Amino acid sequence: MCIALIGGMDRLERHYKNEAEQAGVDLKVFSKPGPGLSSKLGNVDAVLIFTNKVSHRAKNVVMKAARSRDISVFMLHSCGICSFRDCLNCLKKKEMKNHSARN
Repeated sequence: MCIALIGGMDRLERHYKNEAEQAGVDLKVFSKPGPGLSSKLGNVDAVLIFTNKVSHRAKNVVMKAARSRDISVFMLHSCGICSFRDCLNCLKKKEMKNHSARN
């Protein structure tokens, strides 16, 4: 599973990546919006947006790109490690539920 993280704090990027690695998730972190953000998302399974650390414009660009590619979007106001960990656990449970439903 690959997730794109939009927003967050630069100083916590290493911790976000460590948590994702422990959960068995590939993580792309975009803490600062830049040109071509929507094309940099690639083929991710989900997008997580920390709404308190991202501009409205960047959020709208990502939302539009996610809708066009049918990518699940999750938005959290808090950008802490615990919030991120909880969201990863929720995504993993959702993935396991979808996988068992297919089999």
